[in-house]
Amino acid sequence: MKSKPKVLILTAKYGNGHVQVAKTLENQCNKLGFQKVIVCNLYSESFPVFSEITQFLYLKSFSFGKQFYRLFYYGVDKIYNKRMMNLYFKMGHKRLHEIVTSEQPDMIINTFPMIVVPEYRKKTGTVIPTFNVLTDFCLHRIWVHEDIDKYYVATSHVKEKLVQLGIHPSTVKVTGIPIRSQFEEEIMSSEIYTKYNLDPNKKTLLIMAGAHGVLKNVKELCQSFIFKSEDTQIVVICGNNTILKESLDPLATSFPEQFKVLGYVERIDELYRIASCMITKPGGITLTEATALGVPVILYKPVPGQEKENAHFFEDNHAALIVNQVADITDEVHKLLDDEKRLEQMKKNIRGLHVPRSAELIIEDIIKEASYIRDKQSMAGSVNY
Repeated sequence: MKSKPKVLILTAKYGNGHVQVAKTLENQCNKLGFQKVIVCNLYSESFPVFSEITQFLYLKSFSFGKQFYRLFYYGVDKIYNKRMMNLYFKMGHKRLHEIVTSEQPDMIINTFPMIVVPEYRKKTGTVIPTFNVLTDFCLHRIWVHEDIDKYYVATSHVKEKLVQLGIHPSTVKVTGIPIRSQFEEEIMSSEIYTKYNLDPNKKTLLIMAGAHGVLKNVKELCQSFIFKSEDTQIVVICGNNTILKESLDPLATSFPEQFKVLGYVERIDELYRIASCMITKPGGITLTEATALGVPVILYKPVPGQEKENAHFFEDNHAALIVNQVADITDEVHKLLDDEKRLEQMKKNIRGLHVPRSAELIIEDIIKEASYIRDKQSMAGSVNY
């Protein structure tokens, strides 16, 4: 392996998590002085119109498309080895070949299940060490392929699932999910209360609407908390959903001591640090961030698929509470906030799921594995010669 390798990181924008993990790994590679880091949204570059449509449908799956997404997510397992999956296996082949030919990367990292990469190896015989970094606390069959050299997973639970599918335990490493380095920093909470004009003597309920503001019933939730929680301050993060933020602004104006509404927040870790608990969607990245800072989570209306699987994993580990009805959530949150012992136990349980320095662990191991694969290839070439 070269002292300054080139890496190709492949991702896709179905949700924010895959891209965010790619960015975190890119930063770590740059920190280690890689010669070049190429981050590619392969499907968008290969099929821009198709990609836009499917990304839109993915976002809609959190509302009216839930049953369709359920069929897709759980149905792919049943048809994985059938001919109808061949199209997906080939998607992006031409663009991948162009990048491989022009850039000649020393390794490929997938933060989205790009089956075209191992299929490319099978078809062309070009062996580029290839690694999958899984971005959820559950396993979907579509991540699995015989020509993936190593898998990096969130928990031993996911590792067990891979082993059950025939993956050798030595090719699976439990590293956690990479999140931004700011979640590993030490910060004085008093500065955060001042920055956001919050009261350190009140409990803080953080409501995360998601990067695209896809959490449902947000306005209804906020109103119920404002009218029933005078001793709790509520902070809502709307992400890039300006319509949602504008709809909540009048509430913030009417109840300035109780309610804050924010758009996209770069240093979201600051608000995690002072949150007594958080209402959120069970995305892999958000949950990993919560594990890093020990924030008890209430998972509201998880949709079928990876989010529901993530939610059940956290609930089974007594690190989260699932609430499916808007009528129940106010009471459930109050019960939790009023129970200091339970809150502390949930904080301890969720912290217990955290693997620190995930990006460092992954890239260090990938460098070692890629070097081993290249050496093995060289030796095989010498013997054949």
